[in-house]
Amino acid sequence: MLNISKTSIRGGFKNIQLSILEEVEGKKSGKIVRRLMIGTLITIILIMFLPWTQNIRSQGQVTTLKPDQRPQTVHSVIGGRIEKWYVQEGDLVKKGDTIAFISEIKDNYFDPQLLDRTANQTELKKQSVDSYDEKVNALDNQISALSDQRNLKLKQGRIKLNQAQLKVTNDSISLVAAQLNYKTTEEQYERYVKLNKDGLKSLTDLENREVKKQNSYSYLIAAENKYLASQSELISVKIELSNIQVKYETDVAKSRSDKFSALSSKLNSEGEVNKLENQFSNYEKRNTLYYILAPQDCYVTKLISTGIGETIKEGSPVVNIMPYNYDLAIEMYIDPIDLPLVSKGEKVRIQFDGWPAIVFSGWPNASYGTYGGEVYAIDQYISPNGKYRVLVRPDPQDHPWPEALRFGGGTNSIMLLDDVPIWYELWRKVNGFPPNYYRESKSAKTKQDK
Repeated sequence: MLNISKTSIRGGFKNIQLSILEEVEGKKSGKIVRRLMIGTLITIILIMFLPWTQNIRSQGQVTTLKPDQRPQTVHSVIGGRIEKWYVQEGDLVKKGDTIAFISEIKDNYFDPQLLDRTANQTELKKQSVDSYDEKVNALDNQISALSDQRNLKLKQGRIKLNQAQLKVTNDSISLVAAQLNYKTTEEQYERYVKLNKDGLKSLTDLENREVKKQNSYSYLIAAENKYLASQSELISVKIELSNIQVKYETDVAKSRSDKFSALSSKLNSEGEVNKLENQFSNYEKRNTLYYILAPQDCYVTKLISTGIGETIKEGSPVVNIMPYNYDLAIEMYIDPIDLPLVSKGEKVRIQFDGWPAIVFSGWPNASYGTYGGEVYAIDQYISPNGKYRVLVRPDPQDHPWPEALRFGGGTNSIMLLDDVPIWYELWRKVNGFPPNYYRESKSAKTKQDK
C-alpha cells in the first residue's frame, strides 16, 4: 500500500499473523527478479557468441540430372489410325514393348504387295544395268577390233605408198635416161646432116639416123607419161591412206560415242536402282513404325490419343511416360545477389514435401528430417523468373534420400555458407548486408596445413 496519509495503521496489525504480508514485507521477490534478469542477460550474451551458419534458403522441386530420365512423350513417327492399344495408364513396360498399333491412312502405301513390287522393280533395273555392262563390253571389243584393223590397213597403205614412191623414183630414172638418149640421138642426127652435106654420109644413113631420133623421142614421151602416171598413183595412195585413217577414226569415234551413251544409261539405271533400294528400305522401315514401341523401361503415365479409330498426324504425341530408372536431383533457384556465394560442391540441406522435419537453418547439425546434397551444376544464364537455376545431387557422405521420392515433388533447400557468430548475423541482417563473400583459397589452406 502507498503511504499517502500521515496516519499509519502499521502498528494496528502487529499482533495479527498474516503470511502474505510477511512475504511482501520481506521483499525477497525483487532479488529473484534481479537474478532472473541478470541470468537471462548472461544467457543472451553467451548465445550471441554461439556459431551460426549463414545460409541461402530456396524453394525447388525434384528433378533428374540426365535428360533421358525425365518425363517424356512418345510420338508417332508416321501418320495413321489407332487400331489397338496394348497398355493402359499406370502400366510398367519394358524397352521395346508394344504400346499401340496404327494402320495406314495414305493412299501411296495402301498396296499390300508394295514391298514385293518394289523389290521386283529393283531387280529389273539391276538386270538393265547388267545389259548395259554387256553392251559396254561389246563396244570395247568393237573398238579394239577397229583399232587393230585400222593399224593393219594403215600398214598396208604405207607399203603401197612406199611401192608408189619407188615406182616414181624408177620412172624418174627412166625419164632421165630417155631424155639423155633423145639428146644423144638428136646430136648424132645433126652430125649426120652435116656429114651428108659434106658428102661423107649417104642419104640412107641420114634417114636411118632420123628414124632412131624419132624412136628415142617416142621413148622419151612414154617415159615421161609413165613418170606422170606413177606420180598420180603415188597421190592416189596417199589419198587412200588418209581415207583409211579418217574412216577408222570415224568408226572408232562412233563406237566410243555408243559406249559413252551406254555408260550414261548404265549410270542412270544405277541411280534408279539406288533410288528404288532406298525406297524399298523406307517402305520396309515404315512397316515397322506401325507398332509404337516403348523407348526404354518406363511407366505409362497418360494416354494422350485415346480410343480406337482416332487419326493422328506425323509427330503427334501418343502417350506420356516416366522412366523406370532415374537418378534424382534437386532443382532450386537463387537470387543474382547470392550467385557469387555458390560454387560446385557446396553443401545443401533439403527438406522434402511429405517428409516431416524440424529445421534450424543456422544449426544444420541440430535439424531433424533433412537430407544432405551438394551443388552439381549452376546455370550460366538467368531463368525467366529472374533467378539462376542450381542443380543439387545427393551427398554421397550423407544418408540416402527417400526411395519414395517422385519427380516434380516440392523441396525447401538450405544452402550452407560460412560459420559466423549469432551477433554478427543479427548485425548483418539489421544493416541489410549480404552474406560473407570472402572465400579462403585452396593454396592458402594448403600452406596453412603444411
